Amino acid sequence: MSLFGSLFSGVSGLAAQSKSMGMISDNIANVNTTAYKGTAAHFSSLVTGSQSPTSYSPGGVRSFSQQEVTRQGLIQASDSATDAAISGGGFFVVNSEPLADSIAGEQLYTRAGAFSPDFLGNLVTPSGYYLQGWALDANEEVIDVNTLETVNIAIVNGLATATTNVEVGANLDADQVEYANVPPYDVTLAAAGSVNMASGGVEPHFSRKIQVWDSLGRPQNLTMGFLKTAPNVWEVEVYATDPADVIAPDGLVASGQVSFDGSGTPLANTVAPANITWSVASGADPSNITFDFGTVGEVDGLTQFASPTNVAFVLQNGAEVGELNGVSINEDGYVVAAFTNGEERRLYRLPIATFANPAALDPRSGNVFSQTDASGEFNLRIAGSGGAGRLATSALEAANVDLADEFTKMIVTQRAYSASARVITTTNDMLDELIQISR
Repeated sequence: MSLFGSLFSGVSGLAAQSKSMGMISDNIANVNTTAYKGTAAHFSSLVTGSQSPTSYSPGGVRSFSQQEVTRQGLIQASDSATDAAISGGGFFVVNSEPLADSIAGEQLYTRAGAFSPDFLGNLVTPSGYYLQGWALDANEEVIDVNTLETVNIAIVNGLATATTNVEVGANLDADQVEYANVPPYDVTLAAAGSVNMASGGVEPHFSRKIQVWDSLGRPQNLTMGFLKTAPNVWEVEVYATDPADVIAPDGLVASGQVSFDGSGTPLANTVAPANITWSVASGADPSNITFDFGTVGEVDGLTQFASPTNVAFVLQNGAEVGELNGVSINEDGYVVAAFTNGEERRLYRLPIATFANPAALDPRSGNVFSQTDASGEFNLRIAGSGGAGRLATSALEAANVDLADEFTKMIVTQRAYSASARVITTTNDMLDELIQISR
């Protein structure tokens, strides 16, 4: 009888609208949850088969949920340097366990980039999932793209950078009288690329002390001496200010010649890089330092003009020992450690996981998703390439829930629920009338 079918149809309406109200409630409750993806209710009809085309039997309705995973949430600024938001497609990779190789844990995916260090230095989400990344070697290159590790910022305590390059910008006085009274012994040295300024046998026309840093972050003092030996030609020696600091005769670590053209710009530079072996007492590794006197034909380094000798700059790329001062995530996905000496070091690079069908991912508690057969296999991409979104640093993605829209849906759902209930009560009244006929 179709009256009983109407009862079941009304009941299915109540069940479907109840489920819809549950989704709306979750959306409203998570309006402030980072990167929460709202759930939308969809309905489909239920049809009861009929033996006759002229008869009709009510079927009802059923509802199913669909999480709006691909719908972008608003990117909002954050106060934390380890927060990041994805603008576009993709997910951060996290793991349920903090193991270095993450073998024992379950790999999951999230859009919520609110990461902070735990007591062991692991970057974790508020729900306790461990951020995964590619580890970098000493040259800041990815070690193995097929292996993800838990991002740990406690692996570095301090950083010292040995000097490998010294840039010098100075003018050498073109009116300087050439050094002509070189003894025969020193003439031989000059032919070999040294005029013996390091030993004190020849007084340089101009010298400048420079400070460099060894591999242990210890400052080392060198002196750079210049001696004009011919028109437009200067001999250069670099030697330890204290000869005992290096293992080299008279402390000499580099020598050569700089020549200039008639316009005062460098013509040639034969000063070879300095291979410095520090004293045994220092305990530091040997240093290889290149001396950059500027570009040939340009005035970006050494010059020779008819004005008093003066130094514009002496720049070197070494640094003393610095303590860890902070960690941040940059737009390229690198986890960068900053030190008190101004140096930075990249520790990890964060991949972005993409899926062929992200809407089919299985949502889990803790604002994470797991891979399913319907979602397809994950692919690890670099941020901003291969369909992966770009990273916004010191930012978080807000929930993609519109409160006004949710309240509107709530009103519609309430009305639909009341209407289904009215179907049941009206059908019940009709059945009462039918029963009264038999009395």
